[in-house]
Amino acid sequence: MTLAHKLGMTAHISPLLQKARRLGLGPVELQALAVQRGCRHYATGDEPVAPLASVAQLSNEELAVALLCVALPYDPQSIRCGAAMVGAEGNSPGKLCWLAIQERSLVPLRHVAESGLKYEPDNQFWRDLLACMPASAPPKSGIMPHPTRYVAMTGFTRNGPGVVIEWQRPQVLHSVNA
Repeated sequence: MTLAHKLGMTAHISPLLQKARRLGLGPVELQALAVQRGCRHYATGDEPVAPLASVAQLSNEELAVALLCVALPYDPQSIRCGAAMVGAEGNSPGKLCWLAIQERSLVPLRHVAESGLKYEPDNQFWRDLLACMPASAPPKSGIMPHPTRYVAMTGFTRNGPGVVIEWQRPQVLHSVNA
């Protein structure tokens, strides 16, 4: 069952997922590539060491939207990986919007962007991303992961009790993305 089906949308043939398949990347490999690109918090331990695709072959924006693509089989883990990749350093809000429109995946991208703005209200990236998106209906309740699934929260800090919330995004790695 696809994410589109779960959201009550029409499934389509995704050009982005076709591109990924030509690179040998199915749903599992897309998640593994996100881990290789720095989303270590989603690692299963089964990811290959050799890079599955370079940034030149599949950009971080393309990887983010592919993981959020409504044509993928429904998998909350894929959505969480996609949310992390959306927040990758250097991503272009305009490119993310354009890709989401092409992939008919505005609903999941808007959900992620609104969640990002909620937890990082001072991060201009989320405002810019939302500003370039056309309006879309909210997702059906209970389909998308709860916004707290995109962040790490602590209840205790070095200074004692307190909440620190951090958006889960890829940690910048050396030379893996070349």
